[in-house]
Amino acid sequence: MKYETEEYWNGLVRMSLSRFFILRVLCCRSLHGYEITKEVAALTEGCCAPTEGGLYPVLREFEENGLVTCVTELNGKRERKVYSLTEKGTRAYETASKAWMKAAEYILAEVSRPGL
Repeated sequence: MKYETEEYWNGLVRMSLSRFFILRVLCCRSLHGYEITKEVAALTEGCCAPTEGGLYPVLREFEENGLVTCVTELNGKRERKVYSLTEKGTRAYETASKAWMKAAEYILAEVSRPGL
């Protein structure tokens, strides 16, 4: 039954796309976690905004794999981690862009076909 629900498919799409959009917003400038979430939400009109619980494991994975770097900055008395895209992260974003464009072409072609 779950395969027939929009929630199931939206969850799968959003989970994958949020990774893409995290890289996308970091292409423009270095950001801390809350800013990343807000930028992705604005860019996708809320469709793919990662939650705090979903964002930091992805950022940690990206950091472990050399896609982002993290620097701790002092903001007043608070510390916050600021994430920046590396050259490897930029290449990963470019590769992901090509892959998503290809997938989008196929999806658009299929959903516009008569007979469904």
